[in-house]
This record gives sequence, C-alpha cells and structure tokens, in this order.
Amino acid sequence: MSIETTRQLTPHPPNREDSELEAIQPEDIKQQDIEQEDEWLPEPPPSDLIFDDGEPLESNRHRIAMNVLIEAVHQAYQGREDYFAGGNMFVYYSRQQVKNKDFKGPDFFVALDVDGTRERQGWVVWDEEGRYPDVIVELMSPSTASQDTGKKKQLYAQTFHTRDYFVYDPFNPDSLEGWHLSPHFAYENITPDERGWLWCASLGLWLGLWEGTILRETATWLRFYDPEGNLILLGTERAEQAESALAQERQEKEQERERAERAEAELQALRNLLQEQGIEPNS
Repeated sequence: MSIETTRQLTPHPPNREDSELEAIQPEDIKQQDIEQEDEWLPEPPPSDLIFDDGEPLESNRHRIAMNVLIEAVHQAYQGREDYFAGGNMFVYYSRQQVKNKDFKGPDFFVALDVDGTRERQGWVVWDEEGRYPDVIVELMSPSTASQDTGKKKQLYAQTFHTRDYFVYDPFNPDSLEGWHLSPHFAYENITPDERGWLWCASLGLWLGLWEGTILRETATWLRFYDPEGNLILLGTERAEQAESALAQERQEKEQERERAERAEAELQALRNLLQEQGIEPNS
C-alpha cells in the first residue's frame, strides 16, 4: 500500500473547536441568548426624584393667578377625565436633567389625552408614556422674564413640543404674549384679537385679561373665556352668581306680593266707598 493510500484511510483526528461545538447543547445556546439579552437591558429611569425645592412663587398674586388658571380649566372641562391641569410642578424629561438637578416647573400647564384621575407629585415624562404638556403659561416677573421668553421658550418648543405657550406678568397688564408651535417645531406669534385676547387652540379657549378682585386681591388677572367670549367662572363666582340669581328671584316675588297686596287694598277701599254711598259692590 502506498503512503498516499495510507493517508486517505487514516482517520483525521478531531480538532479542539469541533469537540467544543459538539459539547454545546441546545439548552446551553438558549441560556447564552438569555444571558446576552439580560446584559443589554436598558438602564431603568431615575426614581429618586425631588418634587419640592422649597422655593415659593414670586408673590401672593402669582399664586392666586396660577390657581385661577387651574380652576378655570377644571370648570371649563367639567365631566372630563382625559386631561391634567397643574401648576408649579417639576417636569422631568431626561436622565441628564435629573443628574444636573436642572428642575423645570412651569407655573401652569395642561396635558391632554391622559388619565386625569391619577395622583401626581410632578410630571414625569417616562411615567406618562412620553407625553409632554400641551399648554404652558409662565407667570413672569422682572427677574424671570428673560428666561421665560428665552431659554424656557426654546426648551418648550424644541424638546417639549408644547403646542401653545403664553407668558404674563400679573403686575403688568401689557405683558401678555403667546406662541403656537409650527409644523417645524418653531414658535409663531399668536395675533391678539380686537379685545387683546389670544386664542389657545389646544384647549379651545380664549386667554384674556379681566379686572376685578379675587381673594381680596384687586388686579388685572389672566382668565380663560369660552369660544363665545363668556368668562369661565370660578367656583366661588358660580356660587355668588347663583346666590345673586336666587336673591333676585326672592326680590321679584316679594315685589309681586307687595303689588298684589296694594291692589287688594285699593279694591277694598273702593268697596268701602261704594257701601258708604249705599251701593253694594257686587250688585
């Protein structure tokens, strides 16, 4: 037998890689896949969030103005549970923001198409299925005006994509401005109507000024109006209006009773006069 034939008949010794492949069972491959999937799980979002930095609003008037806007939305949307209206609450939207402790708390905001019955300490975007506020109002002061119309405005347009953004200084009636988000995620000025009101397309309401006294504070307040131009009344205003209507009704009934009594008295006086003249009134 030739050397060449001997080589062909001699079994080829198994190499190390083939042996290792044969030793791997299907369940081992499955376990490796699971381990690899576990290794690539995304990092969970931050959970140690701060919801109160201890800083109050600029003034009592700012606090009242915020509460007026929140309550007005509740009054306008009575019977609905698909929105959330809040104020002076932190909005968390990124890990980097939490890391930098760069807290953002709009003075007033509304988020639509969300569960409005759920209790919230703040607005945490990753707990809200990526939803950001649809409407934001910042109540300015001289110390915050540049940020409200600059850095925050840019953030709300480019990151939040908030559709309607307004600013107003409760101590300056000429400060109301508003912007609506364009398809290119840039804010465009909202033109006021002849009353100086701004249309909030997201809420289907007007934002305008109203002079009066709320909680013993007399000022020019930022208020919501319905599409027909009627002021959205607060709960106390509704109660006062109902009480006033009831008082008016009582007064009208009293006046009617007095008129009836006067008419009866005049009729009785006429009867007496006729009787004195010997004339029976009923004859």
